[in-house]
Amino acid sequence: MSTENKLNNRLVSLDFFRGLVMFLLIAEFAHLFEVLMESGNEQLTAIMDFLFHHAKWEGLHFWDLVQPFFMFIVGVSIPLSYANRKKKGDSEQKIRNHAFRRAFLLLLFGWGLYCIGPEKIIFQFDNVLAQLSFTYLISFLLLKKSSTFNIAAGFVCILISDFLYRFFPVVGFDQAFVAGENFGAWFNIFISGYEYGGHWAAFNALPTAAHTLWGVVAGKWLMENSSYADKLKRLIISGVIALALGYLSTFFTPVIKRISTTSFVLLSAGWTFLALALCYWLIDVKQIIKKTYVFRTVGVNPLFIYLFASLGGGGLFLKIVRPFSNSIIGSFSPWLADLVSGIVVLYGLWFLCDWLYKKQIFIKI
Repeated sequence: MSTENKLNNRLVSLDFFRGLVMFLLIAEFAHLFEVLMESGNEQLTAIMDFLFHHAKWEGLHFWDLVQPFFMFIVGVSIPLSYANRKKKGDSEQKIRNHAFRRAFLLLLFGWGLYCIGPEKIIFQFDNVLAQLSFTYLISFLLLKKSSTFNIAAGFVCILISDFLYRFFPVVGFDQAFVAGENFGAWFNIFISGYEYGGHWAAFNALPTAAHTLWGVVAGKWLMENSSYADKLKRLIISGVIALALGYLSTFFTPVIKRISTTSFVLLSAGWTFLALALCYWLIDVKQIIKKTYVFRTVGVNPLFIYLFASLGGGGLFLKIVRPFSNSIIGSFSPWLADLVSGIVVLYGLWFLCDWLYKKQIFIKI
């Protein structure tokens, strides 16, 4: 059976959306954005900083949306995956065991990435895999609840986090939105013994669970036997409402991704709903399928390529490519040599995904 036929029963827009996110991530591992930042052109540097660097503390950059995109996408896939497993005849117990095993492995991989390099084992849990282990499990356990319940559960996660930041009583960590002096910093020290670089908070797993929970809701809507127009309307209205609430909340809560404030979660959720709506309209409604191939090949093996690149795959490719680009191009333009190296490494990472795709090898946990 051809690859296209095998994808007929999939939500192709979801593969595309996931693939686009992963493509951006492997471009980062290829150091492509870093090279573009060093072009010497101030305007290009400013654009690249907004697109592909996180806000230093307050504010919202495009790159701040990447993790919410991914967590939301996982949420959308949960009801689809559950339905497929039931169709194959898997029992509730088997599906539940798989979910718990998956959550454990995500936590293990997320934690393990921090233990590669240091001279001793450390306990840090702020990367996307570690955070996802919690948000995925919570969302799976609430899968059979109504959409209204899941939406409310997302708001409860946000409000609990907001309350803890505003009213945490420990001296030195009672400044809700000050870097290194808030509840998130205390929690990092409590579980890891130190504050994380960049002031990222492990506790973000709770408020960002809203992204995955609301992704589950979007997944349920897309599975319903209703018209394309109705599904799009729900996604767009949800996105607009989340953005409106997010911008209203900025009057009393700053937008800070590093500690996932209420305003950040709502704004990022709004943009994510709208991004999914756009992908769904382009791919599943307008049937622009062949043109999405570049991203779909990455989207069906996200965990593999993320771990491969994180564990040095991108760096290995760069070591192979860089001597050639430096020798051929570096003599008259070191920057162009680095740019070519980054593009070739990105292509190498994509080609690996493409090879797995064509061989119908999908690495999952």
